[in-house]
Amino acid sequence: MPGKYITQQQESIYMKNRQRGFSQETSSAKAGISIRSGRRIEKNQRGRKKQRHWRTRQDPFGAVWETEIIPLLAREPELTGTTLWEYLDDHYPGQYSEKLLRTLQRRVKHWRAVKGPEKAVIFCQSVPAGQQGLSDFTRPRTTITIAGKPFDHLLYQFRLAYSHWRDVHVIQGGESYSALADGLQNALHKLGGVPAEHRTDSLSAAYINTTQKRELTQAYEALCQHYDMKPTVNNLGVSHENGAIENAHGSLKHRIEQAIKVRGSADFQNLEVYRRFLDQIVDKLNKRCQGRLAEEQLHLKPLPHYRFMDFSELTVKVTTSSTISVKRGLYSVPSRLIGENIRVHLYHDRLECFVSQTPVITLSRVIRKHLKVVPDELITGM
Repeated sequence: MPGKYITQQQESIYMKNRQRGFSQETSSAKAGISIRSGRRIEKNQRGRKKQRHWRTRQDPFGAVWETEIIPLLAREPELTGTTLWEYLDDHYPGQYSEKLLRTLQRRVKHWRAVKGPEKAVIFCQSVPAGQQGLSDFTRPRTTITIAGKPFDHLLYQFRLAYSHWRDVHVIQGGESYSALADGLQNALHKLGGVPAEHRTDSLSAAYINTTQKRELTQAYEALCQHYDMKPTVNNLGVSHENGAIENAHGSLKHRIEQAIKVRGSADFQNLEVYRRFLDQIVDKLNKRCQGRLAEEQLHLKPLPHYRFMDFSELTVKVTTSSTISVKRGLYSVPSRLIGENIRVHLYHDRLECFVSQTPVITLSRVIRKHLKVVPDELITGM
């Protein structure tokens, strides 16, 4: 019709029908255009819509955009359109209605794209099969109870960057070396192989963090050497470098929430029941990556013949009160051990005590709440 611009879709319909052998008259009718317009399309003479450089209505923020809004954005580029609208509403009551909020948000978005500060550039990471495994600790969003009592714990998660296969381990206590070593080795032995490198953030279980550098703890360095893995760490303040494990935390927590809603309760009879509950969730998540996992397993290194030490060792003396003190926790032991120096293998969830080479007692580890957990190796000097 005269006075209307021909759309790209109409032009496409016309040309497709012409290619099928229809006449100009039939093709024009199917596209809803005149025969003359069809001829122009074929000769590439169709008029193009001119670019508009003028406003079709008065700028509602014309009085304040250059004098107040731009200076605010120049000083604080992260200010949102909502915050700026509230600023205008405070300083010019009744002059800028809430209906203008969306307009202001679009203007701010356009300003950021045209004149705003440069943004951080993130390159998508492409990790080859068998190259990288990642570890981190997290805490479930849902409050878990064991036999009716709140169960304060962490979840250790290991994930392969290529196939996204994962393993999850319940940790009682903090991010200690024994927790990291136990969870990592359980995952590797379940996987049946070892990736070329192991990546973490600045875990206190793996790194001694200072203001100038981050040094590997001796225990973690020895653990990586035992499995022939190169230890790597993401840069401080650059969270997306550890995104493969951070995303896994989000999906795991979501699955736990959903499974508990289906189950109808977040209370578990005992710890073993809770562990089986988590294993079922992880097994379902791992079903999605069986194809890529089979491919990745071809590139994994073989496991060593034995596990590495996943505990910290220290020597303590039994007091006359028949107690020992380990990491701010006080434990009762048999009175026959009074005055003896006993060796303690300190795991994240238990203490195994020895006199010489003879095991004498195993104790559940006491976790003090509201205290920052000090890495085991910093206490034992490993």
